[in-house]
Amino acid sequence: MHELQPVFYIVIGNLPADIPFGFAEANGRTQCLGEKGSGLRQRAGEAQDFYKLRDQCVQNGDLFEDPEFPCVGSSLYYTQEPPRSFQWLRPSQIISNPEFIVEGASRFDIMQGELGDCWLLAAVANLTLNERLFSQVVPSDQSFQDKYAGIFHFRFWQYGRWVDVVIDDRLPTCGGKLVFLHSSQPNEFWSALLEKAFAKLHGSYEALKGGGTSEAMEDFTGGVTEMFELKEAPENLWQIMLKCYERQSLMAAAIEANPGVFEQETPEGLVKGHAYSITKIKYVDIATPTKKGKIPLIRLRNPWGNETEWKGAWGDQSAEWNFIPEEEKQRLGLTFDKDGEFWMSYQDFSKRFDRLEMCLINPDTLPEELRGDKHKRWEMSVFEGEWVRGVTAGGCRNYLETFHYNPQYRITLEEVDDEDDDRKCTVIIALMQKNRRAMKKIGAECLSIGFAVYLLENPDLLPKPLNSEFFRTNASTARCPTFVNLREVTCRFKLPPGSYCIVPSTFEPNQQGEFLLRVFSEHKNNLEEHDDVVQLTEVDDRVKEEKPDAEQEKRDERLKEFFKKIAGEDMELDWMELKEVLDFAMKNDVPRNNDNIVTTLLSFLCGTFCKDTSLASAFDATLQYGFSKDICRSMIAMMDVDRSGKLGLEEFKKLWCDVKSWQRVFKLHDKQNTGYLSPFELREALASSGYHLNAHILNILSHRYAGKDGRIAFDDFMMCAVRLKSMMEIFQERAGGPDKGIATFKLDEWIETTLYS
Repeated sequence: MHELQPVFYIVIGNLPADIPFGFAEANGRTQCLGEKGSGLRQRAGEAQDFYKLRDQCVQNGDLFEDPEFPCVGSSLYYTQEPPRSFQWLRPSQIISNPEFIVEGASRFDIMQGELGDCWLLAAVANLTLNERLFSQVVPSDQSFQDKYAGIFHFRFWQYGRWVDVVIDDRLPTCGGKLVFLHSSQPNEFWSALLEKAFAKLHGSYEALKGGGTSEAMEDFTGGVTEMFELKEAPENLWQIMLKCYERQSLMAAAIEANPGVFEQETPEGLVKGHAYSITKIKYVDIATPTKKGKIPLIRLRNPWGNETEWKGAWGDQSAEWNFIPEEEKQRLGLTFDKDGEFWMSYQDFSKRFDRLEMCLINPDTLPEELRGDKHKRWEMSVFEGEWVRGVTAGGCRNYLETFHYNPQYRITLEEVDDEDDDRKCTVIIALMQKNRRAMKKIGAECLSIGFAVYLLENPDLLPKPLNSEFFRTNASTARCPTFVNLREVTCRFKLPPGSYCIVPSTFEPNQQGEFLLRVFSEHKNNLEEHDDVVQLTEVDDRVKEEKPDAEQEKRDERLKEFFKKIAGEDMELDWMELKEVLDFAMKNDVPRNNDNIVTTLLSFLCGTFCKDTSLASAFDATLQYGFSKDICRSMIAMMDVDRSGKLGLEEFKKLWCDVKSWQRVFKLHDKQNTGYLSPFELREALASSGYHLNAHILNILSHRYAGKDGRIAFDDFMMCAVRLKSMMEIFQERAGGPDKGIATFKLDEWIETTLYS
């Protein structure tokens, strides 16, 4: 048998058609399939694998205790000590016959405790209405009988991927009773355990205090949530709700609370500052003594699960139900229990409630019968991105000088909506910032985020990415109304077919954060990054070396003689010898005058005799310490064609030309003469060196080489340029030319390539 070797596809552009099984294409990114375990990793160590941990505990006769979410005060609160003493008890210590689920999960299993997380509970109640979604979040392969080991797991969608969260079943109690979320059935514990898993996901129970139901609905489905202010709702909102309900969207509603008042009950039985689940939307047949017809009704549920219900028209046992035929009541499953659930007319709903949230289900999450029906499913495109200080965090359009540095995405709409008289396309754009709730304990609040949409009339003739001149001369076609500090900003637009550019941004420049951009449409949309093609090109004419004069030739000759002296008989330099030669060039063999050593240094390096000292601070460290060990090693790797670990004279000459070129680039783009590349100058500087890069790579380079203030020092720029040149040339050699976008490496070849870059 032949030994199978791992193969890596290094891709610039599209993936190959014959990509091996086990990989999948997702918007130009290669993702590995079939990952097991938690997906939640500590800084060190492996992800928690539920099945492996459970089997170990069963075999050893132990009950699992989660070291990642211990039963201590910090798992409850992060801003204070617990207000009283809590006991962490397992369900078997609370009641003699605990069950995971009793007679199927129901929205009536959700009873709010002392934690202000009604937003989460409203979404959990909605989750129970969809068996497919519920089983995805709450795996059925766990119980208090079969293989019980005190360990449970739940799955949540987190920013583009599903993660499996493992917990033990020790729950916070007081006086032997659950303190937080619990079921109406005293021996049922799935909902309390789910809340604990969600608290672990975000760092503590307190991190769940306050939020939007949309956040939880998305984490349970991977969908996109729209938010409507009902006082400003579109005229066709009922039709939108009905259509979304048919597509199994999750919905919730809330009434604004008075300032300083928490969950205030109104005389009509509704609660302000409280999240309600919408559990059904339907046109209901009605027959009065004078007419027959249909009325739009909405069924809602208060997560308190008690008698606090709507007391107006269509509430429990109201006179209006006398006009509904009995068979219609049976189809509705009408009951009048004191369970927090009630009906309202759409008219009363839109008057009494202030906000509606609708979670559009990810097409992959829909049941099979809906997934194949293009009239009942959305088309979705997704991209992950990042705002990095000094690179891609350009701020909103108020900052025109930097706005064009933000990530840009091109979307093409070709097919208009079904039965749309305006011949337009529905587009729902959702911009989500990542990981902010889990960062609460370190003081990180949500950034103010938003986006703008620009029409591209001749997209193939426009620069990639769009430059500042484009944004100066073109107004946005659509945009979010305001920049807000919510986890997600979502807007629905009706746009004519065509190509558009979406620009997501923070309000202020240089605010760092990760984001997820998702686009939903009724028909296929083609979403791609509107960015530069990664490639190696010609060096900028402004930094090309002029023909050396006689004095420069003399200096180069002295450097050559010193090279021979250090290299010895083999006429090759290892990294230590290269450092000595470069240090000589920087210090010892510089022709001096009485004015300024830096001036003469620049004369030597740049081939000029000007008195410009703008790079003085950039070279301070190099003058004092010489070239660093890491830079010298990387330079050897870059030029070492025969992999000997040394450089010959001809290789050194080429290297020296590159070094001088990068210094001229640095000088050109250090516009303020600070000795640093200031924020947003990195892309242009690297382009002048011949390296055209996209935003993803620029972000990575900034993370690696920039300081805390986002600036890049001279020596870090040198290191960056060396690594880029090495990797891009290795790629081109393997790919077969500069116009090739794919190179294939075996594992050993890839390791060798990485070590020599």
